[in-house]
Formats: sequence, C-alpha cells, structure tokens
Amino acid sequence: MGYVFDPPARATLPVKGTSDVFPVHRVYCVGRNYAEHAIEMGHDPDKEPPFFFQKNPDNLLVGQDFPYPPASDDVHFEFEMVAALKGGGTDIAVDDALNHVFGYAVALDMTRRDLQGVAKDLRRPWEVGKAFEHSAPCSELVSAEEIGHPASGALRLDVNGERRQEGDLNQMIWKIPEMISYLSGLFTLVPGDIILTGTPSGVGAVARGDHVHGEIEGVGVLDLKVV
Repeated sequence: MGYVFDPPARATLPVKGTSDVFPVHRVYCVGRNYAEHAIEMGHDPDKEPPFFFQKNPDNLLVGQDFPYPPASDDVHFEFEMVAALKGGGTDIAVDDALNHVFGYAVALDMTRRDLQGVAKDLRRPWEVGKAFEHSAPCSELVSAEEIGHPASGALRLDVNGERRQEGDLNQMIWKIPEMISYLSGLFTLVPGDIILTGTPSGVGAVARGDHVHGEIEGVGVLDLKVV
C-alpha cells in the first residue's frame, strides 16, 4: 500500500535547549478564560463553563513573521500560554492532569475578527476567523521538568512598543488541570495535543508593519513583525 501523494510534513514545535522537536497532534483553544477579556467580548464570565475551539496543527508559525491574511481588514492578536501534552486519555482527573503535561510555550491566537463576527451573527462555526494559515505563531517549548507548572506569572504584550495586554496566569478562570480534565471529557486526548489557555483583556487589531512582542514570565518570549 502506498500514499496517493506524499503527505505533508507533520507540524512540530522546537524544544528549548535541545535538538528535539515536539510532534503536534491537535490544537485546542479555550475561549474567554480571563474575566476581563470575557467582559470586553460582551459575556458574563460567571455564567459559562469552559468552551473550546480548534485550530489546525499546520496553522502553527514558528520563528517567522506573521503574514497578514487575505479576506480580512480586522485581524486581532490574543496572547496566551500553551500547555503541551505528553500523555492523554479520557476523563482525566483534575489531580492527575498535570502528569500529562510535557511543557509550555507562548503563542498568539490571531483572529480575523470581522469574519468571526459574521460567523457569530449567523451562529456558524468560527474556523473561518480562527483556523487560517499562520494563525498560531508560537515560541519554542520549555519542559515542565525545567520550569515546573506555572500557575502565576506576568503576561505582557506590546505592539510597536506600546503595552496592549497585561495580566497574570493566576487570573485564569479555569486553571490548566481543570481545562485538561474538562477537555478529556469531550475528546480523547493524546500525546502531541496542545492547548492555548486563553487571553487577558486588551486584544486589538494589527496592521502590516507592526512589531509585536509578547512574554510570559518564566515561560517564554514571542517577537515578530506583521508583514
């Protein structure tokens, strides 16, 4: 048996301080996981269980500038931490969840906000606004063996040197063990799955030529231009 054509290369993330790469299986994103961001998007953070959407593994962008996508005039940044899984399963207990985490990174959930808005108005899925090419710029992974499991740490994002987002990991509504446990009740998680864990308030639009710099204390840095 042979492939009809050569399959594309599998998406991977580099691992800090090694020559290893982390093979990515699925990309899950949790929505409105910081109270102030939920409010700025017009929602009540006290009334919602966690919800998730997906990007595609080949939406990841590593070590490159972000190409402004077609079909949109309103592309937004959302800066957040990534949890990368080395184990999986279904119905994972909260107390066991962190044993499934390989490490962490920082990422941007780039969003065609105008197209997402149309999809919301029509009660349609968000893929057109979320899962376009290069929509998930991501840093290298740092292992949990090296940094532990960050439950707090300053999160900052600047655009052209101006602070746009600022928060702390301890402000997450749903903590990482809770996210993993809840998600494993909906899907069978496997090694290689990654989770974008939500963004604080301050999201906004970018334009070609902008310089975007984000960092999460103790986790990583992401620095790129919009081209």
